[in-house]
Amino acid sequence: MIKLVVLDLDNVIIDGEAIDEIGKLMGVEDKIINLTKRAMEGEIDFKESLEERVKLLKGARIDDIKKLAQTLPLMEGAKETIKYLKGKGCKVATITGSFDLIADIIGEKLNLDYIICNKLHHKNGLLTGEVSGPLVEKTKYDILKELLEEEGFSFDECVAVGDGANDISMLESAKLGIAFNAKPIVKEKADIIVEEKNLKCIIPFIEELEESNNITLEEALDKKSEYEDKLSATLKERDELNNKAKEKKELRDELNNKAKEALGLAIKFRDKRNEINKMVEENKRLRDETNKKIRELKWSPFRRKRLKLEKEIRKIDKIIETQVLDMKKENELVNRANDLRKELAKIKEDEKTMAESLELKKLSEKYHENVVKLSNEAQEYHEKMLEQFQKTDEIRAQADEAHNEFVKFMKLASKKHEESKKIMEEIKQVNKQIKAIKSKMGEIEAAKTHKREIIERKKAEEIYKLFKDGKKLTKDELLLLQRYKIV
Repeated sequence: MIKLVVLDLDNVIIDGEAIDEIGKLMGVEDKIINLTKRAMEGEIDFKESLEERVKLLKGARIDDIKKLAQTLPLMEGAKETIKYLKGKGCKVATITGSFDLIADIIGEKLNLDYIICNKLHHKNGLLTGEVSGPLVEKTKYDILKELLEEEGFSFDECVAVGDGANDISMLESAKLGIAFNAKPIVKEKADIIVEEKNLKCIIPFIEELEESNNITLEEALDKKSEYEDKLSATLKERDELNNKAKEKKELRDELNNKAKEALGLAIKFRDKRNEINKMVEENKRLRDETNKKIRELKWSPFRRKRLKLEKEIRKIDKIIETQVLDMKKENELVNRANDLRKELAKIKEDEKTMAESLELKKLSEKYHENVVKLSNEAQEYHEKMLEQFQKTDEIRAQADEAHNEFVKFMKLASKKHEESKKIMEEIKQVNKQIKAIKSKMGEIEAAKTHKREIIERKKAEEIYKLFKDGKKLTKDELLLLQRYKIV
């Protein structure tokens, strides 16, 4: 039966470190928090850490500290758990490296049976930076041992709960050591690990321990076998889920690679399309420039008029050459011929422009053909691009589905792993039960043997008296006397 439950104060009964909160009053919380952390993780000696931290508190007002104690939050479930334990007839104690100015107020509030803590020295209402007390020189194991002896209890009738390195000694010595939201070094040494910040979580383990005290060796071995079978099945399920997760991961990675390839092709087709579209735009520009030049050309396509002018010029030239004309008439004909030649030259210039226009038109048509051809080619690459983008989306959807399956199986595997850890904790507890039962059986057997030896010795002494009176001894009687070295 559990008769004593010992709780650490900081981070177990209260939700926080009291000394860190006092440090805030003095503006040295960062230094104190660092020292506290290192001490709780076992990096530095607890005594050294404690003295260094208390020095930093020199000058703090004790009234402020007492007010602080009234406001420190209790750990969730602390009040209910302590009430439950006391209701079952358990003594509840705190063995803490914290200080009287805090612990006494918290202990009184919760009606603790024992408050074993250190003392902060003060003068004129101010801390001197000095500390003394049982937890300065001694370990929590030492204090617990003294408390058990005082109450007449054994370690097997005690449960200890803590979170820091200085709690390890009492956790290891108690019948049940519970690491409560503890540092890694503490978890390695504890029988039970509680990760939830609710002190009521320790109750089921204490109840289970109470129940286990009435279990027989055969029942304990059966229970262990049952847990081992359950563990084997759970680990098998976990491994199967991990394998499924691995398969889904490989599928996801394969699909992602395919999606990457499809996306690469889509980008390649897009770049090719854009390149061709640039060529389309260039040919459009050249076509439009050519058409503009065509529009700017001015010409008169009057071929008949050109022939008529040429005929009239020849006629005038012949008159001038073959007829005798007066000066006035000849000048008129010459001027007329010159005017006609000018008009003819203009017509010939128009014909040249027209020829140039036709060449430009051919060039424009060529550019237009290029535009149509390249546009069709660009459209083909555009469609190929869309096809690859669609393919990429489809593959990505498959990859996402595979990833979701991977995550699902990983979560299930993780859940099974956590289950296996709990089962291993159960096996650990059963092993402790088996060890305790065997130890108890050994004690019982030793007691029986001792009692049997007393009876046999007494019988041997009686036989020896009879022997001295002349009784003849049997072989068994003689062996009995020899066993107890009477003869």
